[in-house]
Amino acid sequence: MAQHIVISSGDFNGIGPEIILKTLREVDLGNNTATILSSRQVVDYYRSKFNITLPCHTIESTDEAQSGTVNVLECYDDETVSIAPGTLSRQAGRCAMQAVETGLTLCTTGEADALVTAPISKEAVNRAGYYIPGHTEFLAEHTGTDDFLMMLVNDSLRVGLVSVHIPVAEVPGAVTEHAIISHARTMHQSLKEDFGIARPRIAVLGLNPHAGDGGIIGKEEMEIITPALQKIRDTGIEASGPHPADGFFGNRTYKNCDGVLAMYHDQGLIPFKALSFGAGVNFTAGLPIVRTSPDHGTAFDIAGKGNADPSSFKHAFQLAVQLSANRKKESV
Repeated sequence: MAQHIVISSGDFNGIGPEIILKTLREVDLGNNTATILSSRQVVDYYRSKFNITLPCHTIESTDEAQSGTVNVLECYDDETVSIAPGTLSRQAGRCAMQAVETGLTLCTTGEADALVTAPISKEAVNRAGYYIPGHTEFLAEHTGTDDFLMMLVNDSLRVGLVSVHIPVAEVPGAVTEHAIISHARTMHQSLKEDFGIARPRIAVLGLNPHAGDGGIIGKEEMEIITPALQKIRDTGIEASGPHPADGFFGNRTYKNCDGVLAMYHDQGLIPFKALSFGAGVNFTAGLPIVRTSPDHGTAFDIAGKGNADPSSFKHAFQLAVQLSANRKKESV
């Protein structure tokens, strides 16, 4: 079943264009269609800069997109852009979000099957007037999705986050029964529908060191997480915990479950990235569209140097193809 994957350009002063072009040079598209949402100027600049041989077909609408090749759909309002790798730019932030908005529209109208987002600079998009913490929250808001989950995925591990882009000081207030139950349900549904797991097993981590150690190092496990777990189990979801995070990853207990629900950003992402070796993918579960991205940022420090590793983006593209195909099977 052929898929049409659209790719938002990300910040054109970051490594986004480089990893997109490297990925599309390496992957076998087969009957699938890939469309870069950017500008021909940006694509040609980086093809030339890095001597990337990759035929591209410029289109004005998805009706013109050709399968088995790389299409470029012009989506920036500006006819020309100022490309300066490694620098912050309001224009780059605005163009990055215009690409995301275009991709979202194409997916929600059925013109495309999945959106892969290259990294944006939160500072640049804020300068451009998009006051958002990240892609995840923006896409959830603009699809009217209340129950969504930032999930990190590799071949052997899937980690979801109860709280995402908030200060650490605000994490305890965000760890509520409602949030844990809602995110566990979203993860359970996604593991079944997107990943084809008939009876998912979910492990829920504690908030405090040693999962509170019986209330000695915090009472959130006893007063919030454990009651939430019981309510989750009462709905028929197989869920264990609360697990002490260090021992859970250190002892590789994650190998005995299908999904892990972490309480906050770094609790989940640090072990995930350490275990993924560049192959991790960010997937937003619960959205009406399939959206994936690499598990890294714009990397301004190496932008324009030609040594950006496309591995994570390549896995994000391949996962988008797989998940969009799975969703089509579910809907038949």
